Amino acid sequence: MELRQLSYFVTVADELHFGRAAERLHIVQSAVSQQIRRLERELGAELFDRSPRHVRLTGAGQRLLPEARAVLAAAERAREAVARPTGLRLATSTGLGEHLDRILAEFAARAPGVPVELVSAGARERLEQVVDGRVDAAFVRSCDPVPGVRIVPLWDDPLVAVLPATHPLAARPELALGDLAGLPLSITPRRANPALVDLVVGACHDAGFEPVPGPVGGSLQDRLATIGAGVVPQWTVVYASHARVLHSPRVAFVPFGAPGLALATGLAVRAKATAGEEWVRERPGGELGVFIEACRAAASSAVPAGARTP
Repeated sequence: MELRQLSYFVTVADELHFGRAAERLHIVQSAVSQQIRRLERELGAELFDRSPRHVRLTGAGQRLLPEARAVLAAAERAREAVARPTGLRLATSTGLGEHLDRILAEFAARAPGVPVELVSAGARERLEQVVDGRVDAAFVRSCDPVPGVRIVPLWDDPLVAVLPATHPLAARPELALGDLAGLPLSITPRRANPALVDLVVGACHDAGFEPVPGPVGGSLQDRLATIGAGVVPQWTVVYASHARVLHSPRVAFVPFGAPGLALATGLAVRAKATAGEEWVRERPGGELGVFIEACRAAASSAVPAGARTP
């Protein structure tokens, strides 16, 4: 009996279709059928009731299924124990602000001595790094589903408007998007952060106006400096959690009134097709599992991020 045979068996049991199981396993159907027949001969029992119209587990197959899953999970744990990394490599982006500080402090308390390497990358590249294993996990916001990646939900990140500190709107306790209709919007290029740009532009449309195009590109600090100069009044958005750690006295960070603008933040981790199920290594004891627990703990204790920032 081989692990490969058990993996094929579990996949067929999940799909109840040899063709679909072969597609999931990326092999030809005949190879799946051959290995299942070999397993049945070794066990001395038929595992599937096959007919031209359907495939069903026999009684023996039903009894074997939970045992096969357990064996495959144990084998994966053994492989990971031998090849366990000595730390975590995480892809991040600007705007995590106090969230990241809390998470790293929480993780250090839960896993003393485990090093964490932070890698800054664009939204698309972060997901690619997770898929090909260059990083263990990546912080992402409101991204579309990606094959081979699972998103662990963490928190919602409210956005605040950034205005020149001298602008009349900067003195308000909160803003409606319509208040900004006449000001140019300076925002990152869509290719760099499609979720953010689509959210802001779409919200402007919902508020009944087309945002006036402002300068595009440059770093966030460049945009803040340009806005703070006030030569041409304009606005942008930043995450509220990031606004609290930015030191830009010439700009004001003003929250949006309800319902506000927010992007869902999650942790992208690599999903594995093991034992016929999509799963992620978040078991207690593994560094990634501990990190996910730290993220959730930090998110639950976070200070509400929508308050006005001086």
